[in-house]
Amino acid sequence: MNLVLDNLTKEFGNFTAVDHLNLSMTNGVYGLLGVNGAGKTTLMRMLCTLLKPTGGKIYCDGRDIREIDQTYRGLLGYLPQDFGFYPEFTVRDYLLYISAIKGIRPAVAQKRTGELIERVGLAKAADKKMKKLSGGMKRRAGIAQAILNNPKILILDEPTAGLDPNERIRFRNLISELSEKRLVLLSTHIVPDVEYIANQILLMKDGAIVSQGTLSEILRSMPEKVWNCVVPQEAAHKLAQSCKVSNRKLIGRDAELRIISAEKPCETAVCAEPALEDVFLSYFGERGGSEHGEI
Repeated sequence: MNLVLDNLTKEFGNFTAVDHLNLSMTNGVYGLLGVNGAGKTTLMRMLCTLLKPTGGKIYCDGRDIREIDQTYRGLLGYLPQDFGFYPEFTVRDYLLYISAIKGIRPAVAQKRTGELIERVGLAKAADKKMKKLSGGMKRRAGIAQAILNNPKILILDEPTAGLDPNERIRFRNLISELSEKRLVLLSTHIVPDVEYIANQILLMKDGAIVSQGTLSEILRSMPEKVWNCVVPQEAAHKLAQSCKVSNRKLIGRDAELRIISAEKPCETAVCAEPALEDVFLSYFGERGGSEHGEI
């Protein structure tokens, strides 16, 4: 499976949400990382044919998705950030209902629903009403509906938002398992969700991909350095006003800082190995003294 975005653009009036994007994706997990408003959801909605591009095209295995239309949609599984459901439906009824919408034959739908309920860990909740499920269980039902048709392309928009740590780990493991022989595009602003499972990481800012690669490639391409230092609290406050500080820990009357900066921020600073969170701050964070500059 191959998806190619050719000069893809989406404008809303004078605002450009996706800006002449060029990208090629094959099987594996792609982590789309960026702050809210970066254009991630707009991009995903265009990939799912829910939004028409202002310019450019999307190709699936060399064919324009607008030309193959229903054939392309049959390859898709989509979990939006907020997916709808009838609260009085049980999990099983909900999945059977979505199966009918997707045109899956009843006998196949029954079998597939049973298999997926087991696979996403909802066997004990299969006959519970959707409205009574926890946030994590609803997300699991959401991923089950996205893969009912055994899609070749799975698109997930902020799938772990609002989940507790245990549910996020369970969800990441499930996505990793599902990625075999599929193209999975996972959008999030939660760094660990892509750090652990993405084969390729895409950093999106202001509608453009500003960096792309494996985790090690992304870390090597970081435009700034990471520094650790211990300074008096007064000096720490001043550094926080002028630098990107990713972590601050009080140690008695001093403070231990982790700083993202191209230059050595203070005499006591020592260079440290970067993590993906540092890369995220380097691209998307602002200095503490900048306007709207809370990190």
